Amino acid sequence: MAVDVKTRYLDAVRELLTVLAEQGDALERAAQICADAIGPRSGPAGLVHVFGTGHSRIPVEELFPRYGSYPGFNPLVELSMTFHTQVVGPNGQRQAMFIERTEGLAAQILAGLTLGPPDAFLVFSASGRTAVPIEMAIGARERGLPVIVVTSVAESEALPPSHSSGTRLLDHADVLLDLCTPPGDALVHLDGLSTPVAPGSTVAGVVLANALKARVAELLLARAALPPVLTSASVVGRAESERLFASAYAEHARRLARALAGPALVDLEQEGGME
Repeated sequence: MAVDVKTRYLDAVRELLTVLAEQGDALERAAQICADAIGPRSGPAGLVHVFGTGHSRIPVEELFPRYGSYPGFNPLVELSMTFHTQVVGPNGQRQAMFIERTEGLAAQILAGLTLGPPDAFLVFSASGRTAVPIEMAIGARERGLPVIVVTSVAESEALPPSHSSGTRLLDHADVLLDLCTPPGDALVHLDGLSTPVAPGSTVAGVVLANALKARVAELLLARAALPPVLTSASVVGRAESERLFASAYAEHARRLARALAGPALVDLEQEGGME
């Protein structure tokens, strides 16, 4: 009797989750980096800047803002590389895929931010070969930030590097978390079809993001440094939910203000953008 294809995908995901759980040591190192950025033992609190292009924006948004999340993770998502609903024509997929391979663009994104310790940087990329994620990691390290990379090692190494430096994203990681997905991402092979279907990297990325978020929350709670957690009214009541949302958004704005100040404003003035 043939195995139901839905069961085959669920079985593959269960196997994937089992393999992901074997990265406890790397997750712990990543969590310590994030906790030291968000709730340092001394000095001002910082941010973990989180970047992803394409479908890798999904785990970025898992970290903040959504229920069960808290300020300290700063999502960095460029719409030009993540707006996938218009597949062809203006804002189409061809343009998005071209843009994320454009060397030099990351420097322009980073120019709009003031980054430095105690901040950290987290980059999601299923392939780990495109230019913008690679150069975001390079730029973050040049600014003194520890870099956590979440990528599929198998996919990254399945093809030669395409960046002019000859490097992949994983080459710029202080901590590497492996999505553990196969080359091509898809997990299910069907009889009579040469190409697999049903990718796994989004599941893996979201699981790693939330495992990291939970451990960081535990570390921050132990330091009495956990910011307000966005929580549904169905759990805490409408008034408390609204209070938590207002407090969390205010805290995020306070932290982000430092990252948006400084050289970015100076550069605009020098280029005549403030006239």
